[in-house]
Amino acid sequence: MTKRTTLTRAAVEAAKPQAKHYRIHDAKLPALFIRVLPSGVKTWYVTWARNKERAIGKWPGVTVEAARVQAVALLVEVDTTGAPGKKSTSTVADACRDYVAALRKDGRDAAADDAERRFERTVYSDRIGKLTLSKLAQDDLESWRDRIESGELADLPSKKGRPPTAKPLSKASVNRMRTVLVAALNRAVSRRKVTPDRAIEWDSLKPYDKVGNRREIYLDVQQRRAWLASAAGDLRDIMECIALTGCRPGDPPAVLRRDYDAKHGAVMFRTKGHARKVALSPAAKSLFDRLSSDKSPDARLFTNGGAAWRPHDWRDHVKEAASSAGLPSGVVLYTLRHCWITDAIVGGMDLLTVARVSGTSLAMIEKHYGHLVQGAARDKLAGIKFL
Repeated sequence: MTKRTTLTRAAVEAAKPQAKHYRIHDAKLPALFIRVLPSGVKTWYVTWARNKERAIGKWPGVTVEAARVQAVALLVEVDTTGAPGKKSTSTVADACRDYVAALRKDGRDAAADDAERRFERTVYSDRIGKLTLSKLAQDDLESWRDRIESGELADLPSKKGRPPTAKPLSKASVNRMRTVLVAALNRAVSRRKVTPDRAIEWDSLKPYDKVGNRREIYLDVQQRRAWLASAAGDLRDIMECIALTGCRPGDPPAVLRRDYDAKHGAVMFRTKGHARKVALSPAAKSLFDRLSSDKSPDARLFTNGGAAWRPHDWRDHVKEAASSAGLPSGVVLYTLRHCWITDAIVGGMDLLTVARVSGTSLAMIEKHYGHLVQGAARDKLAGIKFL
């Protein structure tokens, strides 16, 4: 005999033994039921598949609340591994490779290339990569962070343009490594490669605070012009695009001819998992007119000698051009984006428009550039007579 009701302490206590055993299913969690034997013994069970069930304890040692918690945990385990007690064999490296594959499937090749390089450097050849997701703990992640910060990693796979020996990383670089690893681990949770309760382990690995300096370097117009003058043709095109539109360094390499609307003077940037249409200034339109001339709709506007750009292709050239122009150390392509956002805000563009054009959130703009708004407001207020 089978009954169904919302199981409570009172309901379980009221269940009296009968001539034959019977079960009462929980209305809140139908897979959970309590079996009442003629002897009066009451045992909790979970049905996890057709004709498959498992005992999880006896009443009153296991309370109603505890039974529900155990039942949910068992059902999550089954959903993840296929059967209770069967542990997932997916490793951290497996999760990282799956994340890279997912980025490529979504057409985010630049992001996939970036993630793959980071994983090759810090995960695949490190012992953390061999750990199963179900055993990954906060201590393992903190030890991994210490290793990559100090450079205590195995030699890197030999690739053109990259030294084989791992070097110590700055705290800002460590934060970026952590971000992409956590993204891979969270995808593993969403794909049921590991139970959601394990996420607390990597959520507890907090990023270093106040270590980024990409937004601290500001170049005036003359410095920017000198930098561009020191750069070679194809690289200069990307730098000019960033300087004129405030886009991310990864945006121009992804632009196809069909993304440029010459008639209305606008371009569609398709990175970071979404597309945004940006109106172009006359100078920016002139750049895009030149690059789009005589190209087919599927051709890339920004190429490296005709081939697709990869982020590491421009790194050394950017540094060389900056050095030739006499710019401060630490200047990167992102510096041009920072300069554009700074000038746009100081020039009076409202924050919402700045956020939309640059492809970031209003919260991020306010967080990193709010002081500029306050400064501009003080200057304007100083020129107004209220009394």
